Amino acid sequence: MKKYIAEVVFLLAATSLFVLFSVNPPAPKPEPIPEPEPIPIPEPVLLFGLPADSFHIETRNIQRNQNLSDILVKKNISYQMIDQLARKSKAIFDVRKIKHKNPYHFFLKKDSLQTPAYFIYEIDNTDYVVYQLGDSINIYRGQKPIHRQLRTASGTIKSSLWNAMTENNINPVLANELSDIYQWTIDFYGIQRGDQFRVIYEEMYVDSTPIGIGEIFACQFQHMKQDFYAFQFEQDSSLSYFDQEGNSLKKAFLKSPLEFSRISSRFSNSRYHPVLKIRRPHHGVDYAAPTGTPVRSIGDGVVTRKAYQRRGGGNYVYIKHNSVYTTCYMHLHGYAKGIAPGVRVKQGQIIGYVGATGLATGPHLDFRVFRNGSPMDPLKVEAPPVEPVNEANKAAFEAVKDSLSRQLELIPLSS
Repeated sequence: MKKYIAEVVFLLAATSLFVLFSVNPPAPKPEPIPEPEPIPIPEPVLLFGLPADSFHIETRNIQRNQNLSDILVKKNISYQMIDQLARKSKAIFDVRKIKHKNPYHFFLKKDSLQTPAYFIYEIDNTDYVVYQLGDSINIYRGQKPIHRQLRTASGTIKSSLWNAMTENNINPVLANELSDIYQWTIDFYGIQRGDQFRVIYEEMYVDSTPIGIGEIFACQFQHMKQDFYAFQFEQDSSLSYFDQEGNSLKKAFLKSPLEFSRISSRFSNSRYHPVLKIRRPHHGVDYAAPTGTPVRSIGDGVVTRKAYQRRGGGNYVYIKHNSVYTTCYMHLHGYAKGIAPGVRVKQGQIIGYVGATGLATGPHLDFRVFRNGSPMDPLKVEAPPVEPVNEANKAAFEAVKDSLSRQLELIPLSS
């Protein structure tokens, strides 16, 4: 009986709850209140590492014969502070080296007097010096961030490599860089109309202004229908350039003792001498260049002779490079400091300067090469490559070379 009563009570309770929730259903749960979205705080605009939005900025260029005192006194900066700035700046930047046309900037406080807070002088495209003005003087140097952009270029020679660069809107400094890479392989005084090039390189920018050439990763230079490749590869923690076979582009000798010049007379066994008015052998190559043009040793060696020949080569230097080769540099205007018999010189080291001493009608370098004591045509010297890719690095080099070769082939040749 008790069990029956309990069951009835349970059924009545359940029925009551059903009726209650049917008539008055439970209120829905409230929707969650969304959190307010954070208000974005703009990044401060920095100029020379300073928050530009916090100041009024005035920019001008250095005028001719203008100095630091001329500039600062116009902003009511006392001569006493100017003197302190100049003295304190010596270890950081010599204010006497301020250059005409270089830009400078005043960062002025946003007060009624527009009080100068900072003076910034741009030393060059990247470096600048900051002068913090006020009760405590602070001076420091800074550098603008440099951005590197990967670029490709190509061209066909019509007159010169430099002109080919400018004609194709390429930074002409790239011509100098290619000349350095190929200086052991291609005689850039002898490049011809129709020669072509492709190159993969970096160009460096500050803001949107190009400031120079960065790394050159690969080049293809077609000279006299022959392709000369250069691939940048790191070996023994050093970056260098190698050809398709993994031979270093660096040779035992430079192709020329001068940078940019022109050949005015070639190797000959019977040349008409412009001063003596007779025919006689000319066992060298004459490079016409302005007086004072630096003359470089084409390879490591030892100076064996340094003398003057009044009725001949004028000031001259002989350098012995090894048991086979000796070179001679004649008609020098003068010698580089320290050049004397017995002195060891490095490849590319300046040994003298172009002149017109001795029997010469104008400034030029008479350059001669002797092989086992006999004169030979300097333009036909072939020096073996050095430091090839070693066996341990061959697989890595092949992978780099193949990748860069494919990229070079995709560059259209400009006519």
